Amino acid sequence: MWDKTKIILTELKAHAPFTLFGAFTGILCMFLFKRLEYSASHTVFYIFHPAHVVLSALVTTSMFRLHSQTRTFIVVVLVGFFGSVGIATVSDSLIPYVGELFLGMHVHSNFAEHAHIGFIEEWYIIVPAAIVGILIAYLRSKTKFPHAAHVLISTWASSFHVIMAMGGKLSSTQAIGMFIFLFLAVWLPCCFSDIVFPLLFVKPPRSGLEG
Repeated sequence: MWDKTKIILTELKAHAPFTLFGAFTGILCMFLFKRLEYSASHTVFYIFHPAHVVLSALVTTSMFRLHSQTRTFIVVVLVGFFGSVGIATVSDSLIPYVGELFLGMHVHSNFAEHAHIGFIEEWYIIVPAAIVGILIAYLRSKTKFPHAAHVLISTWASSFHVIMAMGGKLSSTQAIGMFIFLFLAVWLPCCFSDIVFPLLFVKPPRSGLEG
């Protein structure tokens, strides 16, 4: 029986351990680079965030093409674009931003200045990145390796978003709290992007004869 819920729960469970490992690497990045200047952290964020968008678009589009009978190019592009850019923004920017505010890392709570919404702030980088990932997946659909890379790069993008807000300081309480936010920022949005979102648009295959 074709069961979306079973597929989704199985995939979420399977990816939780690797996401925990990714969150540990993110905290390690924060300790290693906590004194990195804001401008340098901003530059690194805009290396990992577009890379995340490329991989997210690649995996989302691949998952849709592997499970869907739809081959219309525009439908594939729309699913790949919104499933990557929108959800990568939640993962790399919005959830870290909420964590930063909750843990007292911001001096000012100016959303437009501190949330770093990539498709607005640096749209000329993010939009082409999504298109590249979609085109690669359209020509050759593959999900296993890109998803593993996707989890790590997403974690590092989120980490450098946080480093921009740390001001060179990271207490043990903040590190523990941010570990939780990092895990959530990667596990839920990335699995949603790679697995849940594309499957929402997949119709179950017909079996047997219609009567």
